[in-house]
Amino acid sequence: MYLFDTDVLSNIVKRNPSPVLLEKLGNLPKKLQFTSAINVGEIYYGANRSNRKDQIINAFKERVFPKVNIIAFDETGGKLFGKLKAELEKQSLVCSEPDLRIASIALQHDLKLITGNTKHFIKIPGLSVENWIGED
Repeated sequence: MYLFDTDVLSNIVKRNPSPVLLEKLGNLPKKLQFTSAINVGEIYYGANRSNRKDQIINAFKERVFPKVNIIAFDETGGKLFGKLKAELEKQSLVCSEPDLRIASIALQHDLKLITGNTKHFIKIPGLSVENWIGED
């Protein structure tokens, strides 16, 4: 099962999405496709900053959100987030709070994180990460 990061979801609605990404997604049933409420928030944040807000939101509502299951950030995820953040700080490693919350959700639900930003996540212990869009 897979958790899609914001950059992967955004790639789907690009004018020229990654052919590799589209091929992999085409073979996956919805029950294996997830994203998090954190990623949804990042998408709405980006859309609200754009002059094309309605167009962007509609693209996600039509082409992305119906095809993925959205996971909330709950108490269990919060506990894992706090533990991971403390562990990384002890090692003088930094990870943005949104990325760490996304990673916590992936770990909590035993999901492989699909992202083009693998360098943001490789330092998180136990997290399985793959790049399906070829950017980094």
